[in-house]
This record gives sequence, C-alpha cells and structure tokens, in this order.
Amino acid sequence: MADKVRVDKYLWAIRIFKSRSISVEACKSGKVRINDAPAKPSATLVPGDIIHVVKDGFRLQYRVITLIEKRVSATLAKPCYEDLTPAEEINKYKNWFIGKAAPERREKGAGRPTKRERREIDEFKQYYEGED
Repeated sequence: MADKVRVDKYLWAIRIFKSRSISVEACKSGKVRINDAPAKPSATLVPGDIIHVVKDGFRLQYRVITLIEKRVSATLAKPCYEDLTPAEEINKYKNWFIGKAAPERREKGAGRPTKRERREIDEFKQYYEGED
C-alpha cells in the first residue's frame, strides 16, 4: 500500500468519479479541495485528509482512511473513506434522484415522437419542473 496517492487517482479509485479524466477536470476547475485548500490533480493525500468535492451541484465531504491507487469495487472502496457529507446535502441529493431511474413510457405501437411531439414534451416537462 502506498503512503501517498494523487487526489485525482484516489477519487477515481473510490468511485466518486466515473473516469480519471473527469476527476482531473474537477480538480483543475476548482471543484476539489483538500483540507479547505484548492487541489491540483497531482496533489498528494495522506490518511486523515478531508476532501471537499462539488459534483453535480452537491457539496460532498470525505475523510481519507486508507490510500488506494487502483479502482476497486464499491464494496471494497467503502472502507477506504468516511463519508462526512452533511445530512441536508444527502437529503438534497435523494430528493433530486427520486423518480430519475424509471424510463418514460409511450403507448405500444406509437413509435418514436416526431420533432413537433418532442418539442411539446419538452415544453410540458419544463412547465412542471419549474413549479416545484
């Protein structure tokens, strides 16, 4: 096991980001902080560091427990960090995620929507999403 790991590699390895390039881009754009200091992708982590990540508008916090360099399954990654994300951010994420997993349905035999129908569907969605 390594005694220091790059922050972009670590965030990818514990499955915070889907790919290493997305992790690097998040670091470069200032969405990742280590102990309240901006982090470059090459910044190194040591156990005990606090990582602040802004992902999809949500503010997530993690404490480094064990350093890993290679991507592992979610069950193996879980003991490597402690989730310190505040409860209100977790609730905000859960409220945003509800209903997103189910695909939309059309009547059997209706086929794909036409361009005009697609625009009507989009207008309908925007109208109802704006009323929350």
